[in-house]
Amino acid sequence: MNFSKATILITGGNSGIGRGLAEALAALGAKVIITGRNKDRLDEVIGGNPGMSGYQLDVTSADDIQAFAEKLIEEHPDLNAVVHNAGILPYENVLAERYDLEIVDKVFLTNLYAPIRLTAALLPHLRSKPEAAIVTVSSGLAFVPLASASAYSASKAAIHSWSQSLRHELRGTNISVVEIAPPLVATELTPGQSNNPHAMPLKAFIAETVGLLCADVTPKEVLVQRVMPQRTAEQTGNFEKVFNLINPS
Repeated sequence: MNFSKATILITGGNSGIGRGLAEALAALGAKVIITGRNKDRLDEVIGGNPGMSGYQLDVTSADDIQAFAEKLIEEHPDLNAVVHNAGILPYENVLAERYDLEIVDKVFLTNLYAPIRLTAALLPHLRSKPEAAIVTVSSGLAFVPLASASAYSASKAAIHSWSQSLRHELRGTNISVVEIAPPLVATELTPGQSNNPHAMPLKAFIAETVGLLCADVTPKEVLVQRVMPQRTAEQTGNFEKVFNLINPS
């Protein structure tokens, strides 16, 4: 898959990792289309990147996703790649007097159901292309969870598992399935995260990630060095150690 010559949809491309990927891939020559919930921020990114286009989209709505996919294919028939980047990370308090299950619902609607629904809507179109790609964005927390964000961690573990299954099911087609698993990155995914001294700088993450994504052989997983302690925690016997680092008592 040559991402530098692709027409790529990036959900949640108006901020953070999504915006970084959008701008980096556009700079390589890709035609990039982004979505976002916040219209002002979406317009800002589009205005600052000539040639990039965007759509306001609520990925938690199944009806909106289907209508968007139909419009997208009509207006961008050359589309041959999608990056499922949109995601939310709210913290939870399972010991609260009332465990807020609305948070859990929204996390899974955004982080898991939206990629599945959008893939289903775009799959017939992607199969018609000589080469195509579906890129999911999981997390290092898919492999070692953050207990205070249990729904987020579980949703990303599910995305990892779904990506593996989807890759197997599409093995005889023209579609590559790639999973990006970021570590903690300096974005505003959570309040103050961009200033966290333990977070990987966004610019460094994007540079390493795009270099891996655009390798001569398309990888199954894009793993920057910073995420490897989480990704390999189970097989190296370091799960408890890494878990305790992420979840200090």
